[in-house]
Amino acid sequence: MVKWRLAVGFILIATIISAACYLIGSSEGGQRQQRIGDHLQLPPVRLDGPVSLESAMQSRRSVRKYADEPLSLDEVSQLLWAAQGITHENGYRTAPSAGGLHPLEIYLLAGAVDGLRTGIYKYLPSGHQLLGVSNQDQRDDLYLAALKQDPIRQAPIVIVFAAVYQRTQVKYGDRASRYVHMEVGSAAQNVYLQATALDLGTVFIGAFLDDRVNAILGLAEDEQALCLMPVGIRRAPQ
Repeated sequence: MVKWRLAVGFILIATIISAACYLIGSSEGGQRQQRIGDHLQLPPVRLDGPVSLESAMQSRRSVRKYADEPLSLDEVSQLLWAAQGITHENGYRTAPSAGGLHPLEIYLLAGAVDGLRTGIYKYLPSGHQLLGVSNQDQRDDLYLAALKQDPIRQAPIVIVFAAVYQRTQVKYGDRASRYVHMEVGSAAQNVYLQATALDLGTVFIGAFLDDRVNAILGLAEDEQALCLMPVGIRRAPQ
């Protein structure tokens, strides 16, 4: 009986310690623990925002200076959905894709997002989820790889568009790169307009060292980074 009570006591103590460690870790900075390879369900997207499409187009500008404030996970969810979210049961997305082949891959460098641990994530359109890739804040590394462009280091997040050209080449051969580049332009404009509708700022950056950006993101051999879009709250004029 005594041994049984001791065993139960040890189990309870171990359970309490494990729970305490989890809570301490998961509460750090108000962020969720996200391990490499974990899937995180993003908040549902909103389809009836207060800003009209026409107003967003009228107000859209490239914004390179951001306030030192985090984004919300809801905002990140909307931005990623705008980039490549699925909008139909047949797999159609927010941006057109030649032949419906969808060569684009979306990565998120999260530096300051309420409810999300710092790190690199891959956006999974099917299921509207994030896949943990790295737990490191590599915005400084990306800043150097992007020729020291300040928006990369200032913004709380950077959305990176990459492409697998082979998906489009299977059908379109030598014209594939043309179609992939058309597609990333359409998807990037979606991010611009969604950021504007959320009263956020972003800018399309295409000047960077390809190999270094690919390495920072841990891209597969068949993936190629195409553009960087830092996003943040617009800094008030001084």
